[in-house]
Amino acid sequence: MIDSETQSHLSRGRSFSSVPTHLDRLHPAPLPLCQLPAGESGRVRAVTGEAAFCQRVREMGFGERAFVTKIGGRGPFICTVNGCRLALSHAAAAAILVEPVGLRA
Repeated sequence: MIDSETQSHLSRGRSFSSVPTHLDRLHPAPLPLCQLPAGESGRVRAVTGEAAFCQRVREMGFGERAFVTKIGGRGPFICTVNGCRLALSHAAAAAILVEPVGLRA
């Protein structure tokens, strides 16, 4: 039996993953690379967009599980991946989802 609060969440299209838990600090939700703060690092979790774009950014080193550090910028964004500094447009950075790592407590 589903209680009224759970039913309310389900009827609004929300999933249980949207409910904050104590694990959120350990496994933050992926966010677009363009939203990662400058100086922070993240692990690539997904590359979205057209197949040709996804293939190209993976060839550049932004494959799933790669570590990336956002150095700065507001578009183009300067990032370091696999020891190389690369510039990405805002659209490209928005299509790369990263999980922040090394968060300060």
